[in-house]
Amino acid sequence: QVQLVESGGGLVQAGGSLRLSCAASGRTFSSRAMGWFRQAPGKEREFVATINWSGDRTYYADSVKGRFTISRDNAKNTVYLQMNSLKPEDTAVYYCAAAFGPEYTIAVVTTTSYAYWGQGTHVTVSS
Repeated sequence: QVQLVESGGGLVQAGGSLRLSCAASGRTFSSRAMGWFRQAPGKEREFVATINWSGDRTYYADSVKGRFTISRDNAKNTVYLQMNSLKPEDTAVYYCAAAFGPEYTIAVVTTTSYAYWGQGTHVTVSS
C-alpha cells in the first residue's frame, strides 16, 4: 500500500514558478515509477510527467516540455514537480500517482498505468 500526499499548490501569476511535492508512505516508493497528472475544471485528467524508479528516465507531455521538471528523492520518499514559466492554461488540480512497477511503459500517459493516487493540490495561474 502506498499513500500519497501532494503539497505546494497555490496562486501564481503567469510567468511565475511553483514546486509541487508528493510525499509517499510505504516501503515500495523507491521501486515504483511515479507520475504527475492534472485535471482542469470540466476536462479529463491528463498526463503531465513521469519518472522511473531511479530517476534517470523521465518523460513529459508536449504541453509542459521545457517548462516543467520532475525529480525524486528516494531517501525522502518524495517526488517533485518544478513548474516554471507558468501559463493560465496550466491551472488545474495536480495529482501525484505511483505506478505498478519500477519503469514506465508506452502506456505511461494513461491513468490505468498507476496503482495509487493522491488527493491533489490546486494550482491557479492568473493572467
